[in-house]
Amino acid sequence: MSGMRGLSVFISDIRNCQNKEQESLRVDKELGNIRNRFKNEKALTPYKKKKYVWKMLYIFMLGYDVDFGHMEAVSLISAPKYPEKQVGYIVTSSLLNENHEFLRLAINTVRNDIIGRNETFQCLALTMVGNIGGREFAESLAPDVQKLMISNSSRPLVRKKAALSLLRLYRKNPDVVNVDGWADRMTQLLDERDLGVLTSSMSLLVALVSNHHEAYWSCLPKCVKILERLARNQDIPQEYTYYGIPSPWLQVKAMRALQYFPVIEDPNIRRSLFEVLQRILMGTDVVKNVNKNNASHAVLFEALALENMTRMLMVTDVQDIIKRHQAQIITSLKDPDISIRRRALDLLYGMCDISNAKDIVEELLQYLSTAEFAMREELSLKAAILAEKFAPDLSWYVDVILQLIDKAGDFVSDDIWFRVVQFVTNNEDLQPYAAAKARDYLDKPAIHETMVKVSAYILGEFGHLLARRPGCSPKEIFNIIHEKLPTVSTSTISILLSTYAKILMHTQPPDPELQNQIWAIFKKYESSIEVEIQQRAVEYFTLSRKGEDLMDILAEMPKFPERQSALVRKAEDTEVDTAEKSAIKLRAQQQSQTSNAMVVTDQSYANRTPPSSQLSLVKIPSKSCKMDDSSADQRLSQENGTSNREDSAPPSADLLSDLLGPLAIEGPPSTSVHPQPSTNSGLEDTVVEATAIVPAGEQANAVQPIGNIAERFHALCVKDSGVLYEDPYIQIGTKAEWRAHHGHLVLFLGNKNTSPLDSVQALVLPPTHLKMELSLVPETIPPRAQVQCPLEVINLHPCRDVAVVDFSYKFGNNMVNVKLRLPAVLNKFLQPISVSAEEFFPQWRSLTGPPLKLQEVVRGVRPLPVLEMANLFNSFHLAVSPGLDPNPNNFVASTTFFSQSTNAMLCLMRIETDPADRTQLRMTVASGDPTLTFELKEFIKEQLIDIPSVARAPTQPPSAHASAAPVAQPASNPAALTDPGAILAALL
Repeated sequence: MSGMRGLSVFISDIRNCQNKEQESLRVDKELGNIRNRFKNEKALTPYKKKKYVWKMLYIFMLGYDVDFGHMEAVSLISAPKYPEKQVGYIVTSSLLNENHEFLRLAINTVRNDIIGRNETFQCLALTMVGNIGGREFAESLAPDVQKLMISNSSRPLVRKKAALSLLRLYRKNPDVVNVDGWADRMTQLLDERDLGVLTSSMSLLVALVSNHHEAYWSCLPKCVKILERLARNQDIPQEYTYYGIPSPWLQVKAMRALQYFPVIEDPNIRRSLFEVLQRILMGTDVVKNVNKNNASHAVLFEALALENMTRMLMVTDVQDIIKRHQAQIITSLKDPDISIRRRALDLLYGMCDISNAKDIVEELLQYLSTAEFAMREELSLKAAILAEKFAPDLSWYVDVILQLIDKAGDFVSDDIWFRVVQFVTNNEDLQPYAAAKARDYLDKPAIHETMVKVSAYILGEFGHLLARRPGCSPKEIFNIIHEKLPTVSTSTISILLSTYAKILMHTQPPDPELQNQIWAIFKKYESSIEVEIQQRAVEYFTLSRKGEDLMDILAEMPKFPERQSALVRKAEDTEVDTAEKSAIKLRAQQQSQTSNAMVVTDQSYANRTPPSSQLSLVKIPSKSCKMDDSSADQRLSQENGTSNREDSAPPSADLLSDLLGPLAIEGPPSTSVHPQPSTNSGLEDTVVEATAIVPAGEQANAVQPIGNIAERFHALCVKDSGVLYEDPYIQIGTKAEWRAHHGHLVLFLGNKNTSPLDSVQALVLPPTHLKMELSLVPETIPPRAQVQCPLEVINLHPCRDVAVVDFSYKFGNNMVNVKLRLPAVLNKFLQPISVSAEEFFPQWRSLTGPPLKLQEVVRGVRPLPVLEMANLFNSFHLAVSPGLDPNPNNFVASTTFFSQSTNAMLCLMRIETDPADRTQLRMTVASGDPTLTFELKEFIKEQLIDIPSVARAPTQPPSAHASAAPVAQPASNPAALTDPGAILAALL
């Protein structure tokens, strides 16, 4: 120990340093001394070299570069004595990675130690192999490690380390390590009495069966016998008993191996396994000792636990036992680990029946409010299916679906509200109750657009059944529905027009005032640029003037034919219940252990479900009232302005839509103006197309993108999920959630081919106003698999600059590189807020002149009617407040902007359009921050200008001290812009 006094003194010196500069000076001095010793003392003894290598390791741990000493550390591996050899192995394992060229120098020495007779040296060598696990080690040493593991002459300690080293080599290089014909050897190893060797061998078995479970059927009964031995505490040494629990780690591994096999058919083995499970389930109690609790519940909830319980639900005898743990499983929905939350959701879904459906569904609804967005879509679907399958009565089912829409409207697919409408239509006793509930939800100050759709449909069909209820006269129902019209999209406007026609038809005798109101709306929309809306308005107006003909044509919808639920069919298509699929999924997860991404192998690529149906309020008249399944589906298509022409089209090669369901969506409606990119100097030309498709060697194939990259980006600026990029080999999609100045965006990288994509890299290049953190992207994407890469975003201050991801991969000889704009644009950090006149005007007057209030005449805008332009503003999270401006050609809007520097900042704006020239308008924007005012004004202008090819020079925000803003001045002749009624200055 006295010889290591120099190391102790050096460590003390480092600890006594007062600052980083002193530490660096002391480290530099020591490194200089070490270099001189290594360079000048040719006959440096292994003992002295050991001392300096220890110091070098400590310096490396402090974060300093010690490359010059790598060779000296490797040379110590060949030292004849244990102290020096130990240091060589430890330091080499710490300093060098599996690809370091110096490792080749040590392969022969490591092999000699492995095949030698010195068990201590064998353990050192095996430990290093297990820690590094490189390909060259696997190619050179795997056969020797295999022999050592099965050798009867080796001590258990050596065999245990050999098994773990082989596991590491196999995980890193499964194509190099030859395990053909190893089933019999693994079966023999499972007879091992030493629990250390048995635990290590079981870890190896888990890896082997995850890839080829068919070859290891003979190991299955051995795993069950091991569980029996542990459950009965037979011949378990005290050192492998943890707080009275016999080797909980081995129990975990044994049951993990069993999950890769299909359901056991042998009755004897099945009976033995059942007894073990029953003993575990019934014998796990909560005790005061925390450590014992952890050990026993590790077996119950981590090993057996959620995924295995889900698989064991197929065994009838086990279902009732698993139900006893319903409370603990529900608790797992709140576990910090998302994988556990997903398994808990799957298990609750599988164990649900008529006896516990009400409790489980209510728990899922309660959990929905706090669940992260990645789970809400699946959670909503499963809650809807359980409510349909096990509803004690239909009124409860209606309650559940409406709560589901109210709590998670963004994540409720159209199939869910289509289904509740079908139930209400087909059950007369349910219709008054459903109409009353829909009416109640409309009283809420803010409801999701999906709730507007379903409520409007139900009240249009069955609102007349509430005539005697207070607040439910035809006029009152019309008024409360009509309040929602300015805030909804064009697809919902179609439903509302049909609802108005239904209300008019049910109002007998006619109410002249209500009739004139509805007729005025029909006349207003007769000039809509949306063909669907225009046609409905024209036809409803004409029909409503024909008296009794309206009663016949708009009579109550006929009942839907009984058929399998589209929700249940969707769940069956995506359900994973075979051992093979479980093994594939787990193997994919193991391949991505070095990153935070999750790989999911596509097994249902060809099993595409045709698009689901949508609803129509109009009855097919006279002889056409009888429908088959196909016509019933067709009548579901009209409300969103879509057709069913996709139903007959062959499925496209869209990997992402298969893997993510509704993620790969269509672009925005034709009424939307696509956002333009921010003014990054010199950036636009580089990010619109795949910029660098580099052939390798003499290969000259050009990989062209599928679809227009710019249009895909523009669509994602107004939506939160969709396809960002696609070519013949890969599809990149995004799905995002935005809360205040925080964003959580996931990149979905889908390999569309049967060969892997190699050399995958993704580098995010954020602008200065965004803080972005992308999880590690795996270097290889397996065939027909998908990688999810979370990206966290924080908005620091207002700016329109766009982040870019530099993405590249290799397929065959093609090296593809593409720079893609990410849809983390300014409007993602806006939250629309409706304000009254009493709130708007004082705020507007308090913001006087530049730079807080800026005005500009914008020319070259896309010509849109005022209503369509207002809908466009709503799509960018700018809430248009109807009626605040007395001029029908103008409107005002408000929103709240979130960033780290501004917190929540109110923004107000006014748009004055010119009815004689729709290609120009005057825009005024105001906020409490001059930079925000300028950036928001420029952002809105970019969305309005219908000249995508215009080159925009970089612009600078106005200074807070500037006397005038660098913006265009109003037109010299205001009358050319607006009529005399446009009196912005006098009014506001």
